Amino acid sequence: MLKNKVAIVTGASRGIGRAIAEVFVREGATVVICGRKKETLEQVAHEIGPTVRPIVCHVGRSEQIQAMVDETTREFGRIDILVNNAATNVAQAPCLDVDEGMFDKMVEINLKSAFRLTKLIAPGMVERGSGSIINISSISGLRPQFEGLLYSMTKAALIMMTQSYALELSPKGVRVNAIAPGLIETALSEFYWKDEERRAERIRQQPVKHLGQPIEIAEVAALLASDRSSFVTGQTITVDGGRLLSSI
Repeated sequence: MLKNKVAIVTGASRGIGRAIAEVFVREGATVVICGRKKETLEQVAHEIGPTVRPIVCHVGRSEQIQAMVDETTREFGRIDILVNNAATNVAQAPCLDVDEGMFDKMVEINLKSAFRLTKLIAPGMVERGSGSIINISSISGLRPQFEGLLYSMTKAALIMMTQSYALELSPKGVRVNAIAPGLIETALSEFYWKDEERRAERIRQQPVKHLGQPIEIAEVAALLASDRSSFVTGQTITVDGGRLLSSI
């Protein structure tokens, strides 16, 4: 499905990002994974296989993003797929307790990193007339998360960014889509599932009665990255076990 494709997946040392890298490799892609810790990235690359290339990159720093894109292009010649997955949630607090430092960091990591990477990578895709960009948003970008002002705000903005890029880039051969996961069992969301009572309550609210797994997001990402979704652009695919469904 992704044979001979070159992909960059940010935040790929664990969780959803790692699962996406694993599935992309399974489908034939060469995958550059990035994160902040060299040892962790190298271990992940070793475990997934020889077609994974680890590059240390803090997505909040523009010079490191530039260096990663330059190194990937130099080594592999092009970038066919970009997955903007890296995110943080340092500001889980009542909205009136949020300060400017929290605001700036959340925008820098959750939103500006996707902007910077797209700005660097999309021109090459446009020149070749093909490419797929996938932004990992959240159902919190579709419904407000309680005491999660900045997380919801940045994930909602990422959805609008997806639509805006799709509108302009898709006529040039570049599809841009987003995935909005519900509660997935990752380190980032462990507040919601590590406590058994809270976990059970979350699952009770879903029509699908299990906690979401990273692989379930990765399979959707692989579809969006491939030509099998050639008529899909500007969409936000909700993968939440039906959490956002409501009945009267």
